[in-house]
Amino acid sequence: MLEKPRCEGEERRIRYPSLPFLTNHRSSSLNSSWGSDGVSFFLVQGLAGLGERRMILFAILLLGYVIILGGNIMIIFVTLTDPKLTSPMFFFLRNLSLVDIFYTTTTIPNMLAGFLLDKLTISVPGCFLQMQFFIQLAVTGRGILTVMAYDRYVAVCNPLRYTAIVTRPVQILIVAGAWAFGIFCSLPATMMGTRQNYCGPNVVRHGWCDPSSVRRLACTNTSVDNIVSLSLAMVALLTTGVLILTSYVLIAVSIFKMGVTQRLKAFGTCAAHLTVVSISYSAASCVYISYQVGNFSPEVRIIVSVLYSALTPFLNPIIYSLRNKELQQAIRRSLSRFRPAAVSAAKSINTLT
Repeated sequence: MLEKPRCEGEERRIRYPSLPFLTNHRSSSLNSSWGSDGVSFFLVQGLAGLGERRMILFAILLLGYVIILGGNIMIIFVTLTDPKLTSPMFFFLRNLSLVDIFYTTTTIPNMLAGFLLDKLTISVPGCFLQMQFFIQLAVTGRGILTVMAYDRYVAVCNPLRYTAIVTRPVQILIVAGAWAFGIFCSLPATMMGTRQNYCGPNVVRHGWCDPSSVRRLACTNTSVDNIVSLSLAMVALLTTGVLILTSYVLIAVSIFKMGVTQRLKAFGTCAAHLTVVSISYSAASCVYISYQVGNFSPEVRIIVSVLYSALTPFLNPIIYSLRNKELQQAIRRSLSRFRPAAVSAAKSINTLT
């Protein structure tokens, strides 16, 4: 007697018997998009296997997130309110801080909730929305770093025409280009993922809706999705990486032709941005290696990914505050404006008492 063929969802349930499988039949409008017999939500596993040590990581991640928000909001506030910070570099820095805030807010609050809850669930549309914003903002951040590299190239190699070249319309145009580049490199892969059928299991082995982790849960063939996702990732990394490297090669050639004093000034102009770029690409390389080496546990990979996603937004305000004298002075001026108000408020309280 011939054995009755099993559907793909049944085969996956047999293949992963230890994983929870939760299904729910949805309305016909959702069935047309997500499949007639699929999951209605994903269960984000995160670092549930760490037990009591989760609270230590929760405290560290919460502190880091508060510093990220505080530091980047401070840069946005200072560059908007200080009349002396009119250079295009501060316009780009403000946009980078804005992207960093959105980028970390896409994932870190979810991670923090996962530390407190035994089971963190997210709807299927919400999962792909988070995935889209995470990839898009990551690519946009690299696009703005590329824009800043071009800005540094013009400032060092063509300083006399710097203000004439990097005008406000040009600034807006190239920042808009960075956002459009982020959408271009993220939207196709996300849209293809929404067309897949997810019939079980529904456990995402990551701290958020990571594309590769979610793709493993599809009941249909995802080879085309993998190719498209990898191709777009390579376009994003290679395009920004090559443009940044080209800018700094041209800057280095120009610096070698300068005197000692001019070299130091030019290096000071590029030091903060070069430091941020070096850290960003080094961290990305570590994440890639952790995914390729089979000895790393899923928890280690998640921790490495979290550190990578939070490292650059965490360090950006610190690096630019320490390496840029104009920004340091602007922060001091901003703080001094608040001191008289605080002193007068304290005096009025003492008078009333």
